[in-house]
Parts: sequence; C-alpha cells; structure tokens
Amino acid sequence: MPKDASPSPAKKEVEIKLRLGSSAEGRRLLRKAGFRVEKRRVLERNVLFDTPGKALRQRGLVLRLRISGAHSLVTFKGPAERGKHKIRQEIEFELERGGGPRLVQVLEALGYRPAFRYEKYRTEYVLPTGSGLAASAVAHSGIAMLDETPVGVFLELEGPPRWIDRTARLLGFHEADYITASYAELHRSAGGGSRDMLF
Repeated sequence: MPKDASPSPAKKEVEIKLRLGSSAEGRRLLRKAGFRVEKRRVLERNVLFDTPGKALRQRGLVLRLRISGAHSLVTFKGPAERGKHKIRQEIEFELERGGGPRLVQVLEALGYRPAFRYEKYRTEYVLPTGSGLAASAVAHSGIAMLDETPVGVFLELEGPPRWIDRTARLLGFHEADYITASYAELHRSAGGGSRDMLF
C-alpha cells in the first residue's frame, strides 16, 4: 500500500426491509412514488463464512462474499444496534475479476467455512433529482432495493434514518411494518433451519 494511502473508514449501514405480496406490487409502488431503476435485475449469490463453532454468528458478526454478475464483493458487518432501523458497521470492497475463488481459498486456510448460502434477484431503484421526495435535502442519499427471494419478496430501504422513514411512508408503510431481520434469520423463521436458501 502506498505510504499516503489509508483504508477507507468503516461506514454505518442503516436499513430496513418491508414485506411485499409480489414483485409486481413492489414495482408498482416504486413507479408511483417516482423511483426509477438504477441497476437492473440481477441474480446475487451470497456465501456467509464462519468458523466450525459459529464464532462470528455468536458475536453478531457477518463475513460475506457476494457474486453478482461479473462482480464479487466482500463485506464485513459488525453487531446490529437495537432500534427500529437495522444499524451496523459495514466494511466492503470489490474483488478483481476471478478473485472470489482465491478469497475462498484464503478464508478456508484461516479456518473459515461456508456457513450459509442464499440467493436473491435484486433490482436497485433511486429517486431522480427533483421528483417527489428527491426535492428534500436527504432524499438523494438513499436507495430502494427490490429483492425476490425463496422466502418472499421484500423492499429494502437503505440510507439515513429520516430518509428511510419518509420513503416508507411515501410507499404506504408504517413503522410496524419494518423488518430488521437478516435473510438468514427470515429463512430460519420460515422453517428453513440450517439449509441454504437457494432457488
């Protein structure tokens, strides 16, 4: 690393999930609110790594490799803070093409193993500048993600807490609708147990 370079600081990820009846419902709500597609629908393949004794899970930590099209993303997440939103430290970086298998080799050499695999189709939406909520000071800093998973369809809102709350209301939801569980937790609560969540 060059001596004038330093790692990017960890950021705080703030998000919620909202359960939908169908992907068509999600697209309709987003279009009506003025959202436009930022990234087209793509299949995401995710692998959570942990020790054989589940040391990371016991501490509320996440180490994830996500493969989406030609992109591979490594994410570390710290323990979630309690509250109506899911807030946690997040550090992530993209691997060069073909780097996923090499990362798996390194992690396995360090004693980590794939602990849970899950898939979802994701479409990312944003509010164009000047439309509806986007006229406010915080609107531009959030993103809406339509996730189609084996355990249902969800709308994930990520951004500043005020943006999340205002956007949820704009889409017709209330705080009682907020879901802060992970997809692994939703899978287990749906009876998936320790099995992977795959299509």
